[in-house]
Amino acid sequence: MSRYKDLVKRRRQKQIIITVVFLLVIAGGWIYPAIGYLVPLCMLLGIFLGIFKGRIWCNYYCPRGSFFDVAGKPLSPQKKIPVFLRSFWFRVVILVLMMLMMSLQISKRVPDFKNIGTFFVTLLTAVTLVGIVLSLIIHQRTWCSFCPVGSLSNWFCIKEPFLKIDSTKCVQCKLCAKVCPIQLKPYRFASEGINEVLEKDCLRCSLCVEVCPKDALIKN
Repeated sequence: MSRYKDLVKRRRQKQIIITVVFLLVIAGGWIYPAIGYLVPLCMLLGIFLGIFKGRIWCNYYCPRGSFFDVAGKPLSPQKKIPVFLRSFWFRVVILVLMMLMMSLQISKRVPDFKNIGTFFVTLLTAVTLVGIVLSLIIHQRTWCSFCPVGSLSNWFCIKEPFLKIDSTKCVQCKLCAKVCPIQLKPYRFASEGINEVLEKDCLRCSLCVEVCPKDALIKN
């Protein structure tokens, strides 16, 4: 348990730092629109990492995800995220709508460098506000369940499952599910006799590994 507490503390410290940077970027972007170009750069970086590391970007590297954990969690009712929000087709719809909207808005602003930067700042602000509302009525990581960057990281990841689970050790205490930032349930694979946690939405935060009282979860 001490390892778990240490991990939580370190992760929290990193998220606070990234949250401060995130808020400065949003505020600064309205004054200096060129800052908005950090938005597509972060998106591309998250997707690139996703190919080899899965959704590790979403753990705490993602500024918005860190912000939701730091600022949203204390205010969230911690309700169950509706299953349909993480379904494949819902995520496809969100991705297509986002891509169409971005393409349309950018094409209207080319070649105005400043105006395009302002659009990215507006997009970041709008999506963050949507995430805040979802945090207040459902769960702080609700947006993350269908975030386009997270979805692409899930679909394109070529890495084998991050976690293995020893079904002979797992006692179905469900602590792994309780600490998972996006409400995954690693224990259910042990109950089905499967020795790998087949969840590509795993953020690779290792919280479930450290909280497990039987050391049934192992990083692959």
